[in-house]
Amino acid sequence: MKQTLVNSLAGVGLLTPSLLFANLVGEGPRLAPEDRITQGQIVEGELSLDEIRQAGMLIFSTPFNRYDGYGDGAHDESQPDNHSADGGNRPTLQGNGTFLRVNGLDSQNCLECHSIVSNRTVPATMGIGGGGGFSTSAMLRPVNIDVIDESFDGTAEYDGRLINPLFLFGSGGIELVAREMTADLQRLKQYALDNPGTVVSLDTKSVNFGSIFVDEDGNLDTSNVEGVDADLVVRPFGRKGDNASAREFSLNALSFHMGMQAIEKFGGAEADEDNDGVTNEISVGDLSAISIFIATLDRPFQIESGKNNRGRKLFHEVGCADCHRPVMTTERRTLPFKLTGSPEAPFEDTFYHVDLSKPPTVFKSIFGAGIEVEMFSDLKRYDMGIALAETAFFQDEVQNREFITARLWGVADTAPYMHDGRALTLVEAILLHDNPGSDAGYAAENFQNLSDEDKNKILYFLMSLRMPKDPVSDLHNR
Repeated sequence: MKQTLVNSLAGVGLLTPSLLFANLVGEGPRLAPEDRITQGQIVEGELSLDEIRQAGMLIFSTPFNRYDGYGDGAHDESQPDNHSADGGNRPTLQGNGTFLRVNGLDSQNCLECHSIVSNRTVPATMGIGGGGGFSTSAMLRPVNIDVIDESFDGTAEYDGRLINPLFLFGSGGIELVAREMTADLQRLKQYALDNPGTVVSLDTKSVNFGSIFVDEDGNLDTSNVEGVDADLVVRPFGRKGDNASAREFSLNALSFHMGMQAIEKFGGAEADEDNDGVTNEISVGDLSAISIFIATLDRPFQIESGKNNRGRKLFHEVGCADCHRPVMTTERRTLPFKLTGSPEAPFEDTFYHVDLSKPPTVFKSIFGAGIEVEMFSDLKRYDMGIALAETAFFQDEVQNREFITARLWGVADTAPYMHDGRALTLVEAILLHDNPGSDAGYAAENFQNLSDEDKNKILYFLMSLRMPKDPVSDLHNR
């Protein structure tokens, strides 16, 4: 495999003759094969949770090179550029043969974009699994960027998506909440199918997602569904709420950002969809390891003090908590892991389970039930108004205006704010909610009508929502 790759790279001028000698130091995959675990080892219980997490952390943090499968293969001029970035054939910037930066091929590992634990400290506190500054924002699928402002109106038109990276802490609790919500919605869907003519309200965990109706001919009407896709799968990850699990998020991110293709999506271990000469770039075991690692990252926390109680109360009174639900609870404590596919059946075909009430996550247990997930979100998408609407050509007007409720746990440490990082302070972020058509306009208006003293009480409360202080320290100290 290694020699095949060397030959293909040399053929397109990506390697100099001095690099064509075999067995040179550093010429080989950066992620050592012996550090990669198999799906069989996970399923058969041959590895401890920490061993799986360690393997996942290596995949998350290792800067991949071409021997690992980084990037796309030689550009095929007979085929159109793959603008979705799923199957390779992307051009490279100025023909550098490696990076594109716009539409992916923009980093060598996950850590480049997920490395800031706190932007509140100076200098920033760095750590595995954090968020990213504006310079690491993903520029998804644009065709045109009006950098020179041709219309001279102060707006650089842009027809893609600009996405500021979110931190990944607490992902396991988020995913468990979403899976239980999905299970509830699927049961309600089946009830509607079994009872034609009945309008069924889509309520789960005190969140309403509209209603469905089945006519006498068995046709399901989803026109009144709100804040979730018509398949009634709650997808908690991504600014648009478009990934159902950490596994799905990882699969798509690895392909888009690095051209590292998971065989789970790209045709099996022998497939080479991006034509780079490397097969089995991300195995089923690799994807399981990284998704289990992400789902077991430490969670944000709240600083409890009497000083913050009034701010918490005002947070509810002005309406922020209507969408930014402080706590979501689960019925179970264990998060099941499954392969991608069939998200409508969130608790079927699973291969591994993690108790989220135990280390390393240690979510608060509920007696006789599940856990508390203090994420400050209802995992529903809302119209955020004209001022915050995106202009992506591949989304319709509704999709351009809708975003999933941002999770506010850790918000004290996570500036810049909003989906594209446009708000540099919390006050800016709150006020941006008040614009024409925004579902959250009333809460922002209520905030503006408060006295400065009461505004500060809410801000002090938000500043008590902090990131984990030393994430994955248990793995670092091994």
